[in-house]
Amino acid sequence: MSAPQHGFRLTAEELANFHRNGYAGPFTLYQPDEIERKWARARQALADRSAAVYREESDGSGAANLSNYDRHLDNAFLAEHITQPRIVDRVASVLGEDVLCWRSDFFPKYPGNEGTDWHQAATFANACGRPQIQWPRGSEQSGSLTVWCAFTDATADMGGLQFIPGTHRTMYYDETKPMRYDPDRNISVEKNGVRRGFFGYDYRELQIDPGWQPDESQAVSVDMRAGQFVLFSSRLLHASHPHAGRTRRMRMGFSARYVPTCVRVYPGASEVEEYGGRASLERYGTVLVSGEDRFGHNRLATGTTTGRAFRRRGDGAPARS
Repeated sequence: MSAPQHGFRLTAEELANFHRNGYAGPFTLYQPDEIERKWARARQALADRSAAVYREESDGSGAANLSNYDRHLDNAFLAEHITQPRIVDRVASVLGEDVLCWRSDFFPKYPGNEGTDWHQAATFANACGRPQIQWPRGSEQSGSLTVWCAFTDATADMGGLQFIPGTHRTMYYDETKPMRYDPDRNISVEKNGVRRGFFGYDYRELQIDPGWQPDESQAVSVDMRAGQFVLFSSRLLHASHPHAGRTRRMRMGFSARYVPTCVRVYPGASEVEEYGGRASLERYGTVLVSGEDRFGHNRLATGTTTGRAFRRRGDGAPARS
């Protein structure tokens, strides 16, 4: 993998603003009519899960709640998307030249849906109880860089994103604490006058100070039209508005998550477990999107089909070909 061409790197001012606020953008990746066409084709292809990374387990728990993870590993459009220079150059501006994409997720929001609760993540142990990413011991950094792209319009009325600038410098949650998965109870809970939830969890259970509340007076809304994206630190307090239902159109966001190659992904784990499901990591691999992997901590995906080969990397699951 060659280094980025640097045509879309953050300017010095944009980079300074990112370090101060914890996010940058929005930036335009696709024109609205372009992403509408591309997403329509990709959505049809995604219905075929025969090459998807996560499969159902024998006890039925399986990938039912993980099925939207990492489809960049089997879908051509998403595989191209996560390596787009307009994304990768900007990510490398923050993380350095050697970069992995370690996860992707879909975030649909339908008319009437609740907002997503305020949250932040340094290790992504929040829902499973064990770190999913691990920076080198003694590192002053943690978390990952999220690139959230609007595949449809994502305004405040349709469930657009919210950030509280500058909060990436302090962790307000302890990701080692237990958080109960209870989708029947943890839905549309009114918090500070807004219906919010967190995919079946109550993120408040992780608060270091049980009496603390996010200062929503400092929150900013980030409206995006279809085809735009924003990048932000996973440590930044972020949330989304409810979908007010003033339009019948859904909101669809797609996030790709990036870390430097020095970071260990799913260290020591053979499966991913969260949101009421679990699935084997046997078919999983990180994607080198920029630079070189000089550490060899993680398996690297070498293709985007079921026949892809994985090279053995550190403490990952066995290689396959």
